[in-house]
Amino acid sequence: MPKVSSLVVPYASYLRVYEPLAAFPEPERGHWARYARRTDRPSYQDELRRSLADLLPTPPVPVPVHESSDAFVVEADGVVCVCPWRTRLRGWQALGELAGQLPTPVLDAVLPPVVRRQTAADYEQWLARNPDARPWIRTSTWQVPLNWFVLVADEERQFEKGYEKRGDEGAAGSDGAEGEAVACAPVLRYRTPMVQARRRVARGLRTLRDTLDDGPLVEGLTDVGRWLEEFHPRSLVELDYGGLVHALSEEQLADDHSAADVAEGIEALRNGDGEGAGEAYARLMERWRAVRDRQFSN
Repeated sequence: MPKVSSLVVPYASYLRVYEPLAAFPEPERGHWARYARRTDRPSYQDELRRSLADLLPTPPVPVPVHESSDAFVVEADGVVCVCPWRTRLRGWQALGELAGQLPTPVLDAVLPPVVRRQTAADYEQWLARNPDARPWIRTSTWQVPLNWFVLVADEERQFEKGYEKRGDEGAAGSDGAEGEAVACAPVLRYRTPMVQARRRVARGLRTLRDTLDDGPLVEGLTDVGRWLEEFHPRSLVELDYGGLVHALSEEQLADDHSAADVAEGIEALRNGDGEGAGEAYARLMERWRAVRDRQFSN
């Protein structure tokens, strides 16, 4: 469970793919096998802090100079699976999306045009040498895209309440006092086998295309489905609320069953129940509009 520090960084959610070691060629496979045995692996908050620190110099460093050698690691049914960070690649991709998210004067103040042009040129040269590159992680700020919930089911939901523990496992210090108290944030995530995620995408797309006009939900789900096809079939897919747990109360997190609402809405469409689909969609919109609106608070 992630610790709560004095610097909690951005309110972002994540869609990750963990591939088995067998999916990686040597020597990368050997690197990840050794990495998985480490006990000091960094967290997603560590990655974000490093990225924010790179923006402090003048000129700022929008994308790391070198690709990250870190990853997230899980073990599923005795199989070690890793999700490489690929921070540099994701930074390049995120930079390309900034123009549509920030007013030009703000963007120029944070990342001067000359810096953005050079970074874009670097990305084009790198992509020419690595045309098949793709990230293992997708990120969304201030929301979880509704199409992500199609991949998972409510019974795969994992919710852990936040709690406080003593540092050093509660060991006494030299003065006999207990270790320093450390706050641990709540965790809300879903994990599902790749085969299940792909099956749900296919069924969901059939229903949406049969009942709705093309729009953001269909386009987003199509894009996610194509992305999933690029990974090993024995991979694990994870939807993680990440930093969004700091934008929601524990009561809101405990009551959040968005995957169930999405599944209910799609099932209602499949059965021709427009009213039921509308009710499920209304619940989702009310829940996530309240979160998105917080980005404009001061």
